[in-house]
Amino acid sequence: MGMNYRFSQSPGPIGIFDSGYGGLTIYQEIQRLMPEYDYLYLGDNARAPYGTRSFDVIYEYTLQAVNYLHQQGCNLIILACNTASAKALRTIQQHDINPDELRVLGVIRPTVEVIPQRTRTKHIGVLATPGTVASESYVIELLKQDPTLIVTQQACPMWVPLIESGEHLSDGANYFVEKYLNELLERDPEIDTIILGCTHYPLIQDKIEAYLSQTNRHISIVSQGEIVAQSLADYLRRHPEIVERISSPLRGRSGGGFLTTESADKFSDSASLFLSEPIEAQHIEL
Repeated sequence: MGMNYRFSQSPGPIGIFDSGYGGLTIYQEIQRLMPEYDYLYLGDNARAPYGTRSFDVIYEYTLQAVNYLHQQGCNLIILACNTASAKALRTIQQHDINPDELRVLGVIRPTVEVIPQRTRTKHIGVLATPGTVASESYVIELLKQDPTLIVTQQACPMWVPLIESGEHLSDGANYFVEKYLNELLERDPEIDTIILGCTHYPLIQDKIEAYLSQTNRHISIVSQGEIVAQSLADYLRRHPEIVERISSPLRGRSGGGFLTTESADKFSDSASLFLSEPIEAQHIEL
């Protein structure tokens, strides 16, 4: 006899939440790996970025989004935002949701779980927003995996604005790519593994790798999309009772789509930076 899960009466899409556009890099990898499910993406773009806000505000905004997606029929929600995963996930899991009705997962823990197998020197670099760096979530979670790791964090305040303004492929962006990488590697030259701890950063991964190869360093770059997608697939294999609660485009009527707290047109335009095909977004208020 299985447990009696009290998920929403009917199957619903997998909810994917981010403060802005970065979570689309996570959405794209999850959707590529598991096209058999519906996905409902919510970007709180009107209040982005979260990276500079206080714990209380990030928690309040994230909880509003989780509640909204749950009301839309999502029984499983991914916080595809490092800042929300760092500052709100645990509180929401412990205080705000009934796990028999809703599961909420983040992006930090699945990312750090792969690190011990990837590093030889045990020196790890983390590139992230000032908010994620200040939360120390990566440091705490990495040391839980392996207390002997040596972790150096580098805040990269200019990367998200460069990406969101579409300037990340310009030559001018190289200056800031090189600046933060140099600062990180000067602080610890033995780093052999670097985590891209922000969902925007895959868009400049090619630049990061090109610069590192010029410096003749053999450093492996850990990007979250693939890892989070793989981790979610493993999670669903272990929880067939949750799979039953996910709707599928193969079964007709899709409950999926893209929601934003900003203008729908603006979201649809900007999303084209992150996604290979055009989308139609819908405006909502939280």
